Amino acid sequence: MTVTDTGAVGLGRDQLTTLYETMCTAAALDTRLLNGIKRGEFATVTWPSRGQEAIPAALGLALRPDDRLVTTYRGLHDHVAKGVPLTEIIGEVLGTSVGASKGKGGTMHISDPAHGVMMTTGIVGSGVPVAVGLALAAQKQGGDRVTVVTFGDGATNTGSFHEGVNLAATWKLPVVFLCQNNLYAEMTPVEETMAIQHVADRAIGVGMVGVTVDGNDPVATYRVIKEAVDRARAGGGPTLVEAVTFRFEGHYAGDSAKYIPAEQLAEMREYDPMVTFPVTLLDSGFTRAELDAIKAAAEQAVEEAVRTVLAAPAPDLAEIQLDVYADGLVVTHD
Repeated sequence: MTVTDTGAVGLGRDQLTTLYETMCTAAALDTRLLNGIKRGEFATVTWPSRGQEAIPAALGLALRPDDRLVTTYRGLHDHVAKGVPLTEIIGEVLGTSVGASKGKGGTMHISDPAHGVMMTTGIVGSGVPVAVGLALAAQKQGGDRVTVVTFGDGATNTGSFHEGVNLAATWKLPVVFLCQNNLYAEMTPVEETMAIQHVADRAIGVGMVGVTVDGNDPVATYRVIKEAVDRARAGGGPTLVEAVTFRFEGHYAGDSAKYIPAEQLAEMREYDPMVTFPVTLLDSGFTRAELDAIKAAAEQAVEEAVRTVLAAPAPDLAEIQLDVYADGLVVTHD
């Protein structure tokens, strides 16, 4: 197991801009949805990721458009990074006809195969075997497409995780297991559910490469994920990447998160990537005006998408019944 501390910048200006644009869009999306819920503008349920923006931004930069992604109900940032349009993401969260799944999936079940997002899972750990299956298909088809599955630290305590990583390592499948370790499994601190210090240590038991990286550093995280993706694409098998970060909101919208100690919350805010990465960018030659413009453009894009979604109709009854029953199945009602 390798522990990566941080990364010197060393990326091109376009890559750094892409990282920050994705982070700003993800943060704006989280904030806008939470504000809309709090003021009664709309009713829905979301699982916030505020604080974790660096990881999906790095993931999006490392993947090709045709690579596959399986994510979780806390995966709205992942969708942004993979290129799913904002109207499709917000439309699905609010259950309207312009959602990625035509309003039938909700936050827990967004899928957009056109952008490589094959599934969003609502059960902790259940995405791992699905990703292993997608990777097995890619291997048998003979291409070089890579599958990435994201999950939290709690998922690595499930049987499906251990069964999935074991098969992937045994068959050297082109898959990357990306743990976004935000230090809380729903409402339980990680030290109460694991006796090991690093999730990545679990790779040792199945003979797989495991790496722990500072998930609040988008550059370091990009390098680790890119190396894992390149290894998988070249036939070198899977990698378990643990990106350590923090979640500044509760488990779900409305959770007051009283279980997070105030001292820990204050300490972790010093590592908020939306605060620290702009400092890195300024040191790399960006101006404050440029960063402000990127942030403002992201907030405007989210606001415009919200307006489009709120003006869209709910899915009609005929649409709701599509994709639910198999063709030819006759449904009768007494």
